[in-house]
Amino acid sequence: MSAGPRVTPAPARKRKATTLSSLGEKKALGEPIVMITAYDYPSAKVAEDAGVDLVLVGDSGAMTVLGYPSTVPVKTDELLMLAQAVRRGLKTPLMIGDLPFGSYEASNEEAIRSAQRFIKEAGCDAVKIERGGTSVERAAAMVGAGIPVMGHVGLTPQTATALGGYRSQGRTAERALNVLHDALALQEAGCFAIVFEAIPSDVTDVIMGAMEIPVIGIGAGPSTDGQVLVLHDLLGIHGGFQPKFVKRYADVKSAMVRGVEAYVQEVRTRAFPLAEHTYGIAPEELDRLRAQLPPHRTTV
Repeated sequence: MSAGPRVTPAPARKRKATTLSSLGEKKALGEPIVMITAYDYPSAKVAEDAGVDLVLVGDSGAMTVLGYPSTVPVKTDELLMLAQAVRRGLKTPLMIGDLPFGSYEASNEEAIRSAQRFIKEAGCDAVKIERGGTSVERAAAMVGAGIPVMGHVGLTPQTATALGGYRSQGRTAERALNVLHDALALQEAGCFAIVFEAIPSDVTDVIMGAMEIPVIGIGAGPSTDGQVLVLHDLLGIHGGFQPKFVKRYADVKSAMVRGVEAYVQEVRTRAFPLAEHTYGIAPEELDRLRAQLPPHRTTV
């Protein structure tokens, strides 16, 4: 029996780069938007290969990779360094840089200067700021200067102390109205998208009816246009506090610890390295080397 014609598999479809326009199209079509954080070249490559839509160089990197106790102490130059590394690993996701605490609140001019640094020095496609209030004016100023801005309402870590700590926001009618007003104000200011963090799912459902721009949720329920998680949380890299809204899809830290423990054990028992891990030299070259060595001294 003769074999049938050989079928050549179709080449993998090249993924299109995410743009501000394509985000709007996804919202209109009801296609979920996927966003994660990344803080260096390797994590950016993971995001790229996994096919996410948006990558946030979040100020959460202050805790996950820089060891700060909160997002507040991180400096602009530190986040810029992380963003530059992420840029080198990304091709298709839209890259957003978090403006750190203290880099945009004082004036519109300061906000624009800070945002310009993330665009020019790190190659970010957009920036993100937190809260409503005066941040709305800052957002409008940056948008007016030609800089795409993502907003962030609900639990805003940079000002968590003023909100009563790291807790869900909008759990009373009055507070839910505040979240709604902040979101609408940022939308009116020209933000291309907004993050909703730690908001009761029912409140999100109510607010979504008024949102014309994409909303990315983190602990805000399933009705948002997309979801975002911190890379170190979803992969179990960071062993610290795990918020309620985090789902862990891997346990990378445990695997890393097991790997290093095995290495430690083999080094201490001289099981590593073996011959297969070493380089060789031709016997005649080794003889030549030995012939040129000075004679060993002996002590009396």
